[in-house]
Amino acid sequence: MIKLANKLVACGVAFIALTTAAWAECKPLNYSGRSYTVCGFNPAREHIELFNLDENDIPLGNFRRLSAKLQADGKTLVFAMNAGMFDQNLRPVGLYIENGVEVKKLNRRSGSGNFHLKPNGVFYISGNKSGVMETEAFAKSGIKPDYATQSGPMLVVNGKIHPKLSPTGTSLKIRNGVGVLDDRSALFVISNEPVGFYEFASLFKDQLGTKNALFLDGSVSSLYNKDGPGVGGYVPLGPMVGVYTQP
Repeated sequence: MIKLANKLVACGVAFIALTTAAWAECKPLNYSGRSYTVCGFNPAREHIELFNLDENDIPLGNFRRLSAKLQADGKTLVFAMNAGMFDQNLRPVGLYIENGVEVKKLNRRSGSGNFHLKPNGVFYISGNKSGVMETEAFAKSGIKPDYATQSGPMLVVNGKIHPKLSPTGTSLKIRNGVGVLDDRSALFVISNEPVGFYEFASLFKDQLGTKNALFLDGSVSSLYNKDGPGVGGYVPLGPMVGVYTQP
């Protein structure tokens, strides 16, 4: 298994192959004086899926219930993270596709809040490939993913930090997001301490080398790591991304 160094090179080479084992580890990363956890997975090797509702169409809401749901199917949850913004009923506010079924349509409306700080975007899994794409580009792509979640804003778009994120911003929160190096590498990141939007985006662009990265949320940001420390998990969650093993 490739061991992630405490400081990654900017091009993110250490994450490209990731692992030859069944799943990849989450590792600590220090960047610009801030502490993060980075979890990298290859969709061609690992089972990466999105989850929201149980068999009775009731929101799962937390990692404990997600783990129990998988365990009932003979699967073991090894990683999970909140995966996109949601309403008061824990339902997604943007595009949400689970197991090929479109539960919520692509949201291209304008509005207030982080979700509508355009461009926003979509994280998706299609077969054994993963991707992050700006919403309008995704709408034109014709991609029919197995799993997809829409959130916003984009952090990095085609190698550039979102134009509306300011390096002088004063809002500091625990934040999480996802970026891709290529279609075989999904990098999930959560800050272990409050960070600004711009510095979080800079981590994806300048340290991990992702050409596209998507903000998933702040304040509610949570991480489940089977073999290491987690983050958050104290408030109910809407869509979640999970990685699991099975015999």
